[in-house]
Amino acid sequence: MTPPDAPAPDSAAPAAPQPKLADFLCFAVYSANLAYGRAYKAILDELGVTYTQWIAIVALWEQDDQTVSGLGEKLFLESNTLTPILKKLESLGYLQRRRDPADERQVRVSLTPAGRQLREKGGQRNLVKASGLTPEEFKVIQKTVSRLRDNLLVHAGASQADRDEAERAGPKAD
Repeated sequence: MTPPDAPAPDSAAPAAPQPKLADFLCFAVYSANLAYGRAYKAILDELGVTYTQWIAIVALWEQDDQTVSGLGEKLFLESNTLTPILKKLESLGYLQRRRDPADERQVRVSLTPAGRQLREKGGQRNLVKASGLTPEEFKVIQKTVSRLRDNLLVHAGASQADRDEAERAGPKAD
């Protein structure tokens, strides 16, 4: 005999609950990015640059005199997005753009003394304390999010069959 709380043999099983917005990792990353933008606003306003201008300058502190295409790869920005940012930074006096003498098709970007001085003015400020994380937690989450980004970029380049297989194997919310 069937227990009273068991579904009837011919009835359909209840549908699995649908994930909520808070269950999506992509939303957590997206909303954290928005929160970072708000938290950085005062710092960047003081420096007179936007966030994308700031990360371009930081990348040039790490490696000055690089090609626009190389800088775009580091920043995950297409040339048509990066070029106006670089033009604005050039007009502010923070960098210079010039054709590569060895290959006229390439444009090289380098910091001016004013661009290098931004490091002294704002380069030492960060949001580790504001994040509420310990420095160790901050490093772990930064590395984890970077690994997540890299894995998703690999996945985006995979074949549709590979993506379908990964989706069947993975969790329902991202």
